[in-house]
Amino acid sequence: MFKLLNTDIKAYAFIFIAAGLLYIPFIGNMPLFDWDEVNFAECAREMLVSNNYSEVQLYFHPFWEKPPLFIWLQAISMNVFGVNEFAARFPNALCGVITLMVLYKTGKELNDRKFALTWVFVYASTLLPHVFFKSGIIDPWFNLFIYVAVYYLIQHTNNPVGKFGYRTAIISGFFLGLALLTKGPAALILVSLTITVFFVLGRFKKISSFKFMASFFLAFLITGLSWFAVMYLKGNGQVIKEFIDYQIRLFNTEDSDHGGPFIYHFVVLLLVCFPSSLFLILAHKKSATDTPYRIHSKRWMMSLFWVILILFSIVQTKIVHYSSLCYFPLTYLATYAIQKLFAAQYNWKKVFHLFFVFISTLLGFAFVLIGCVSIFKPWLLRSDLITDPFAVENLKANVHWSGYEWIIGVVFLGVTYYSLFKIKKGSFKFIYLLFLGSLFAVYSLIMIVAPKVEQYSQRTAIEFYKQCAKHGFSVESIGFKSYATLFYGELEPSFENNQSFKDYLKLHLNEYESQNINVDISYSLIRTNWMRDIQSSKPSCFVAKILDEEVIKDSSPYLKELYRKNGFIFYIRVFDLK
Repeated sequence: MFKLLNTDIKAYAFIFIAAGLLYIPFIGNMPLFDWDEVNFAECAREMLVSNNYSEVQLYFHPFWEKPPLFIWLQAISMNVFGVNEFAARFPNALCGVITLMVLYKTGKELNDRKFALTWVFVYASTLLPHVFFKSGIIDPWFNLFIYVAVYYLIQHTNNPVGKFGYRTAIISGFFLGLALLTKGPAALILVSLTITVFFVLGRFKKISSFKFMASFFLAFLITGLSWFAVMYLKGNGQVIKEFIDYQIRLFNTEDSDHGGPFIYHFVVLLLVCFPSSLFLILAHKKSATDTPYRIHSKRWMMSLFWVILILFSIVQTKIVHYSSLCYFPLTYLATYAIQKLFAAQYNWKKVFHLFFVFISTLLGFAFVLIGCVSIFKPWLLRSDLITDPFAVENLKANVHWSGYEWIIGVVFLGVTYYSLFKIKKGSFKFIYLLFLGSLFAVYSLIMIVAPKVEQYSQRTAIEFYKQCAKHGFSVESIGFKSYATLFYGELEPSFENNQSFKDYLKLHLNEYESQNINVDISYSLIRTNWMRDIQSSKPSCFVAKILDEEVIKDSSPYLKELYRKNGFIFYIRVFDLK
């Protein structure tokens, strides 16, 4: 027993150190991306500035689209590390460390220690899951809480009796409540649908009893509704309506111009969750050697995977991270398939091999091309291949490339092809090398290439916002939505308390809401118009894309152009000029 305990301690220590080295370095080496990263970081910054930690704010105005748990984590991080990119992303880097440790614990209990260690390695080496732990978005913590809730449901439904039944049901409900406090009611929808699908796949066999389910829901309600109850008692009962309205709109409309076809998430998971996604295909095959408990666990994972994938394929808004909860069951099932290959219970068929070669070739050449941006840039600017004038101007940004970034793609292709060649010959231990190639590629791309790509897309505008904050100017975007103007422009709460703005807001807010425009977009539009039209004590600057130049000339003659660069035009109000 002591030997096993010592083995686990060593495993946890190794995972802790390795995950810390994987996820924490370089997370502050580039600005936050508009929208989501900056959106949440700004909410955390406004908590610090206003010293109001009970409510989520944006523009120092109540922001009801997201609960506060993740924002609290970012606010704590900013109190420790300062208001910067590292602090905004650190909670998710920490989540990455905790996630891998959780995978070891739960993988060992669902299968065995070897499975657990393989699962940790597979998850850490899969392309897209790795990226998410170096971001500043909500989903990693939300996904972790949902997974833990489902894990305890697996344990509960396998043995729903006595104290064990109560314990697993209560813990599951508690973590589901944390998920609700992280991202909202989607947590309950996802888990409820997963339970339903599992129940149907089990041919309607009873999975628990009323007393246990009552304890599950009680734990969920106490945890998940705690903040909502506090808000209601403080007179902010509209939070419930705002949450419901937002979720309905998200399900029925293409929010934020992020529409897409039904197969969007199928393609995303197949391509950018390489190589796990292809092993997942094998895992759907039944195995005669599986124990009843392993069949039970696999059915839960299949249920969770397909619920997420189908639900977010139906949802009209298509954003990459919406299907990110799939990463847990996807990598679990990939690990399951890998173990079956090692045990000679699955075969490495020719069609499957060709599929691996095809997907890895697509990815490898994509990595090579990204690394060759500086080489192809003159040709791209001369050609008519890019028809968007804003994108063309973005590409003109002066970004330093070493000229060797394409080697990342070449190394990825070389390692992948060699691994696949050896695997085809029956040497399945090279599956680990296949995943190592994936880990090398994603780590190198994030560290070396991503900061350069960011310089093309938004760096020029963000530098302008920082200068405005430095000199005490207000700044706002025109014609496009941005939260970077708030975070990097360092919006102050005094703006919200300006009586002239309050009157302007009261006059126009209902007008935008009647057009079914959500509150934060309405607030941004009203703020922009007020800053352009009303003379205030602070000089006001604006940024627009070159695509909107003529419209701005016609609608805002009191704006004077300061300069233009990389697709953006920067303005100041004429009556702010001395």
